[in-house]
Amino acid sequence: MKTWFICKVKYQKQDDKGKVKNVSDQYLVDAVSFTEAEARMYEKLGSIIPGEFYISNISKSNITDVFYYEDSDIWHKCKMTYALEVEGSGKEKKVTNYVLLTAPNVKTAYDRMYESLNNMLVEFKVPEVVESPVVEVFPYESDEQKWQEAPDNWRPLKEVNEDTTV
Repeated sequence: MKTWFICKVKYQKQDDKGKVKNVSDQYLVDAVSFTEAEARMYEKLGSIIPGEFYISNISKSNITDVFYYEDSDIWHKCKMTYALEVEGSGKEKKVTNYVLLTAPNVKTAYDRMYESLNNMLVEFKVPEVVESPVVEVFPYESDEQKWQEAPDNWRPLKEVNEDTTV
């Protein structure tokens, strides 16, 4: 199960009129600890944000799943509820999960929740959909995925070592 962290980042940004103003943005990052979340944020944002920035807050998020659709960059937080039967007692337990997904508007986000979760075995409801302040989401990338994005002139260390052996 993924652990998502909300990271609040503060920096200065120049607007369209050339005026510099202080900005605070939220980012969602998949990490195993607060330390890794902070390190990944500095790694990712170092190339995105010009100038200095600092992470003002990191907190665990209640997001359980993230769905990205390429037609929009507006993130929506959707509340999903369903009932599970407690074994042995015959009673039902209400479960609440939160999902983050991209959509151009709230109605589309609502529709996409049902589209994304249509394979669930239990009947669920979506009682709340709100636009999220999250600017960007950074999911976990394995070393293999990072390698696929490496520049063409990079070679695996294994190949370099084979070339230099006598």
